[in-house]
Amino acid sequence: MDDLDRRILAAWATDARRSLRDIAAEVGVSPTTVHDRARALQRAGVVRGAHLDLDLGQLDRGVQALIAVRIRPPSRSNIESFRDWVRELPETVGVFVTSGRADFMVHVAVSSNDDLYAFVIDRLTSRAEIADVETSVIYEHLRSPSPFR
Repeated sequence: MDDLDRRILAAWATDARRSLRDIAAEVGVSPTTVHDRARALQRAGVVRGAHLDLDLGQLDRGVQALIAVRIRPPSRSNIESFRDWVRELPETVGVFVTSGRADFMVHVAVSSNDDLYAFVIDRLTSRAEIADVETSVIYEHLRSPSPFR
């Protein structure tokens, strides 16, 4: 990956719906060059897809939290089983497998504080391998527009 690839990615990352022609104009190369580079970045797995940025509040999921989860015993089977289970729950926005005090950080979005409480108490702690949970409510979630600033 060279400087041109980084400039293409920086322009593309601000809006994945932008045309490659627009990106070419911004970075100062031909549309064919950007098209060829974009395809190469996709084939190499650098660009894995485009995602919608949803307003969770408008989807009645305005209460968000990060939940630190410790698994005991911390075996591969327990870690992978929990990871696969929690990832599929409708409340789950994202799952981070981490090192340190927590084995996971689980980003959830629910309708209310009561729903968050029920998720933690009824869903998470019902699993035998969960040793500890620590919930932090998210007041505001800001995303960087691009990793290239």
